[in-house]
Amino acid sequence: MQKIEDNKHSINFDDAIDLKELFFILVQGKWIIASMTAFFSIVGIIYSLSLPNIYESKALLAPVDESSSLMSGGVLSEYSGLAGLAGISLTGGDNSSNSKKAIEVMSSLSFFENYIMPKIFLPNLMAVEYWDEKNNKIFYDESIFKKNSNTWVRDASYPKKLIPSAQESFTVFKNDHFNLSEDNETGYVTLSVKHQSPILAKQWVEMIFREVNTFYRQKDKSQSEKAVTFLNKQMAANSLSEIRQVTASLLQKEIQKLTLVEANNDYVFEYIYPPSIMENKSDPKRTLIVILFFLLGGVLSIFLVLVRFYVSNQKTF
Repeated sequence: MQKIEDNKHSINFDDAIDLKELFFILVQGKWIIASMTAFFSIVGIIYSLSLPNIYESKALLAPVDESSSLMSGGVLSEYSGLAGLAGISLTGGDNSSNSKKAIEVMSSLSFFENYIMPKIFLPNLMAVEYWDEKNNKIFYDESIFKKNSNTWVRDASYPKKLIPSAQESFTVFKNDHFNLSEDNETGYVTLSVKHQSPILAKQWVEMIFREVNTFYRQKDKSQSEKAVTFLNKQMAANSLSEIRQVTASLLQKEIQKLTLVEANNDYVFEYIYPPSIMENKSDPKRTLIVILFFLLGGVLSIFLVLVRFYVSNQKTF
């Protein structure tokens, strides 16, 4: 029993010696640690200052709650089968359903390619070097795009093209600029865009909001117009009063829907609060970058001092 206790004391004593030895090793290498940590900190400062300011413009959106009244009284269910035979959907106009789909649509390549890319100046996405705050002017990387001649000059190897494709541009847009998130409790959607120009960031948020509403307005308008045409034909082709009555009711609902489509610009989403031109940057986090470089320098310098000490001891041994 006494022997076990002696072993425990011996282990504790050895640990104390090891910690004391480690402390003296680090003290002896303090200049290496200090200089290397300072070097990494300076590199971190220079690197963080070289990064351009990024501004994030946000908008909070709410789904427009204007579900179609066609479902009331079971009128639509009685006649939807007949419309289905003609390839007409009379269930359009459910904005709550549209808003769920719109979240996926806004994050898709096809929406970017057909509704976003044609309405932006592509170099603002793919070739920005910096934004001049005083003159509100964007300068472009001359190795990618020459503004004077309005030509792309970048060195692009396959699969990239001289002029950025929709897929390449979409990847940059989604990874570096665009963000979309939904609150599952409230159903509110946060739409945000990051850019070196806070003005452009706000404009892009507004454009996305406008285009997704336009997309679903046009989609539901087209469906309703087809339904009105179909129902008018049914009115003319049927003499039974019951069918004409049902058809007339459906026709009235579709005309009401068309009126709402034409009158309501905020068709799928409406603003809880609109985007703003931000005065304060969102990125980069320069203080955090410097701290990370400082810690990296400290850890690497300590590791170097320890390796240097034990390697030299092994050679001596």
